[in-house]
Amino acid sequence: MPEWIQHVTSTVWLLNRAVAGGIAGPSQSPLLLSLSLSPSPSLSLSLSHLLLISLSTFIHFCVWTSRANMGLFILLMLLCFQWTAAPAADEITWTYTGLVGQSEWSAYFPDCRGTSQSPIDVVTTLTKYDPSLIPLTPLGYSQHGNKPFTLYNNGHTAVIELPEWMGLGGLPWLFTAVQMHLHWGSGGPSHGGSEHTINGLSADAELHVVHYNSELYPNMSAAMTQKDGLAVLGILIVTGEETNLAFNSILNYLSRIRHADQKVPIPAFDVQSLLPKDLGRYYRYNGSLTTPPCYQSVIWTVFHERVQISKAQLLKMETILYSSKADNPDRMLLQDNYRATQPLNHRVVFASFSAEAWKELSSGEVTAIVIGVMCGCVGLAVIIRFIVKTIRSTSSWDVLPSNRPAPMPRMKEPEKAKEKKQDMALNSTSEAEKKEEPSSPLQTEP
Repeated sequence: MPEWIQHVTSTVWLLNRAVAGGIAGPSQSPLLLSLSLSPSPSLSLSLSHLLLISLSTFIHFCVWTSRANMGLFILLMLLCFQWTAAPAADEITWTYTGLVGQSEWSAYFPDCRGTSQSPIDVVTTLTKYDPSLIPLTPLGYSQHGNKPFTLYNNGHTAVIELPEWMGLGGLPWLFTAVQMHLHWGSGGPSHGGSEHTINGLSADAELHVVHYNSELYPNMSAAMTQKDGLAVLGILIVTGEETNLAFNSILNYLSRIRHADQKVPIPAFDVQSLLPKDLGRYYRYNGSLTTPPCYQSVIWTVFHERVQISKAQLLKMETILYSSKADNPDRMLLQDNYRATQPLNHRVVFASFSAEAWKELSSGEVTAIVIGVMCGCVGLAVIIRFIVKTIRSTSSWDVLPSNRPAPMPRMKEPEKAKEKKQDMALNSTSEAEKKEEPSSPLQTEP
């Protein structure tokens, strides 16, 4: 056997003993390691193990470097560093922006570049009505009991762990609740924050309630990698003037988990009060987790009806949490924790209700219609007032000229004077006759 191979073999044996002593203790058997030119990319060693490898390799390098093939040794060193430096997927700290932001997720998590990713933009005109989609039935959502819930800041969102007796009906299988969490933006109302969008319009935030298929799989870990393993409810959140008291059951305790990895028990509450009242109108499609590892195992239900919170509640959600830990001097606000919409590709989005144009109008379109109707009413009122005013200011003769008598023709002045003289003569004659009438009978008496 060549001498350089003997040195490498002895190095590996010493490393086995060192690693076994550090991990399993000196009384246990050594940890067996194998040397391969195509090592597993998921293998990752700690910093202490890496230092041991470097030190041992350096010692043996000093022994045989003068006699070994330098090029072969350099190649072996490069392979060694590639082997030890490759991080495991579950050890990568992902973020929404930065070096491991969502645009880079697919480089570290292969499923994130799949063809059935979430979230998506729901184009209502392209949805397909499915009459078999019945209203969903929350099971045990209101029966929270006396045991408190757990509120947790995982550095990406605020998570509320749910008891196992909560479930979801109305799906092909029975699903058991696991947790719910929130996604939000950073600019206040009308600046986005939801993951799913409807006709290109985003809401201010979004609530996700996560369940696993408890009929087919024993737990969440086993179900999340399998087809139809998870069912997630998506509730779009908008802002208004009124405070949503149900969401205060979560928001009032965010100040206790301001930093990543902080966890606190909170009083149990009615989870169904967070959902929209209409659970029969929703969109359904097959998708994925919206965060790494992006497993394509989710049956998504996005409700058509939005839930409303106040502007103050949204502001608290956007500004109170940090994605950094408490001992980190560089505090980073936990904001914009939503993924961009993904291509629909070959998928079909089903609707549990038939699309009706008037029900599918956006808020902007509804506002435009209302303003148009109001302007039309004002214009009609102005026209009617003008007509009434015109009628009142005009005489009836002008309005109805056909009832007006024909005008008398004008006569010349001489004719008028002559006519006047004739009238006077006739009047004189008639008066004289009246005076003679009483004397006539006296002359006829004997």
